[in-house]
Amino acid sequence: MSDSAFYSLKAQKKNEEFFDFAELKGKTVLIVNVASACGFTPQYKGLQALYEKYKDQNFTIIGFPCNQFGGQEPGTDEEIATFCTVNHGVTFPLMKKSDVNGDNTNEVFKWLKSEKAGLLGLTRIKWNFEKFLIDKNGVVVNRWASTTTPEAIDKEVGKII
Repeated sequence: MSDSAFYSLKAQKKNEEFFDFAELKGKTVLIVNVASACGFTPQYKGLQALYEKYKDQNFTIIGFPCNQFGGQEPGTDEEIATFCTVNHGVTFPLMKKSDVNGDNTNEVFKWLKSEKAGLLGLTRIKWNFEKFLIDKNGVVVNRWASTTTPEAIDKEVGKII
């Protein structure tokens, strides 16, 4: 099987360095656009629990803070990281705040949306905490709306690890 385009992606970390997705080869990955002041923000705790449960089985979660939905992620990258650690115990990686829709959409979300459309075939991210599950071969196997909790996807994550 040829390498997925997923592994050619890079994302900017909060310290201006880049995270190379080639490091994710052989891992199951959950990518989530996150926000600190959203009604779904309590999902951070569920995401962290999922990360803790599976991180030793080649699983990771990558959060992409985004301020495109109701201005619910207004802080700096440092403020976001501190909020997530202090309030929700987050230890999974968070990238630099970026756009997931529009002209300045980061490359990761451009690729994710092209691989797995949402409800009714729409590609646009509708709100904070949309989730994309990528298998060990770099294939997007599922996409969930904000209303789907981390607890609700646990079984599916467990099945493909």
